[in-house]
Amino acid sequence: MQAVVLRGNQDGYQLAIDQSADFEAVKTGLRELLDNLSADAEATVKISFDVLTGDRLLSADQNRQLEAIVSEYAGFSIHKITANVMTIEEAFYLKEQDNVHLLTQTIRNGQRVEMKGDVLFLGTINEGGNLTTSGNLYLLGDVMGVVHAGAPSFEDKLIIGDLHQAQQVRIGEQINIIEADQLAADHKTVAYVNDLHTVTYGHLHELKEINPKLYHQIGG
Repeated sequence: MQAVVLRGNQDGYQLAIDQSADFEAVKTGLRELLDNLSADAEATVKISFDVLTGDRLLSADQNRQLEAIVSEYAGFSIHKITANVMTIEEAFYLKEQDNVHLLTQTIRNGQRVEMKGDVLFLGTINEGGNLTTSGNLYLLGDVMGVVHAGAPSFEDKLIIGDLHQAQQVRIGEQINIIEADQLAADHKTVAYVNDLHTVTYGHLHELKEINPKLYHQIGG
């Protein structure tokens, strides 16, 4: 697999980085790709890339190195660099907010754990297990069972975390049964109730639009 691959979608261009590639190989691959693009692109074309690193967190210095390489090419720039994982620093920043409770346990088949307020969960919910809280849920663990935020009827709450293996996602009184391949494996998935009162899914970088109040609360 190439270390850096160019993708296009309706929102623009993405540079997908192989999360297992050596960083030096990533830099080399990025230069080769940009060399080819520069040869083909018109001088007047301006392209801004979203860089996707998958389940790999780059350091601030590595981010700067990628930005420096792209800046060497006229007409190209980096819009943002995103990963599918949350840093430990981000997790504990959430923990420091008022009324965020840390929960680290395994919830087994048939077991139901009920909480009050916002919960940062670092454990495992097995199939048939259930974690319910009245507030928001921040999930850094493995979820194969049922998660319920905003219990019993608060539809303004969110669930943030990897939900692709969950059985059910519930927010307030709304329920969504997760189908196979419905969601990608992504720790920054955001589940929320939309204006039609159904559970829908977005991404953490969309939090400002999804829930401006929570966005500013957690440091946006």
